[in-house]
Amino acid sequence: MDVKVASLAERPDRLERVLGMADTWPEFVVNDPVGNAHYGRIPTELPEYALFAEDEHGEVVAHAYSVPFALAAEGRGTLPARGWDEVLLWAFADLRRGTRPDTVSAISVVVAPHAQGRGLSAVLLKAMRDNARAHGFREVVAPVRPSAKHLEPRTPMSEYAYRVRADGLPQDPWLRVHARAGAVVDSVAPASMTVAAALEDWRRWTGLPFDTEGDVEVPGALTPVRCEPGRGYAVYVEPNVWMRHPL
Repeated sequence: MDVKVASLAERPDRLERVLGMADTWPEFVVNDPVGNAHYGRIPTELPEYALFAEDEHGEVVAHAYSVPFALAAEGRGTLPARGWDEVLLWAFADLRRGTRPDTVSAISVVVAPHAQGRGLSAVLLKAMRDNARAHGFREVVAPVRPSAKHLEPRTPMSEYAYRVRADGLPQDPWLRVHARAGAVVDSVAPASMTVAAALEDWRRWTGLPFDTEGDVEVPGALTPVRCEPGRGYAVYVEPNVWMRHPL
């Protein structure tokens, strides 16, 4: 598929099309409170870090969001265990305070359902790296959500993240795309995203009964969801894999 990639800073007229593009996120993922509060701010407050791809008909078929932040700021220095959530909080705190960023974090690469399987994720990842380099950064980091981990929800991420094929590349397809682009695994972010909600919410999101105490395997979840019917809630804590892309 031939596509043209641009940023929303360059093409603000495409904002509605980017926001309206279909995706395949599990519903519970988009109910992460940190993501709800900050993810939607990227296209309007950091449009130069909101990239999108259009096909030959002018349809938006993929987008990639990233955020600049100060990894070397006091109290930081290492990639956070709270991964995706924490880096969003850091980035927008830095933006509010006027703190000079030194690193770019990938936040998402999303491909429209009908355009998947055509290599667009690699195209957008490369565009994200190129964009960070053009803004003067020397590194992109990424709290990666491995694409096949949901097939093994009870396998520890600390084991899964380091599996490699005979050629030395990661076994997981999305980790492999990052590795082919030049990234290396830094660490596991054990609590990258947390979704805590009432049982009725989980039932609505998943169609599952959520009526038994213990771990519940949910389609699309990277680890089981902890169900506490006696207390009326369930909690999902998602691990991601921090990867570093030197530029």
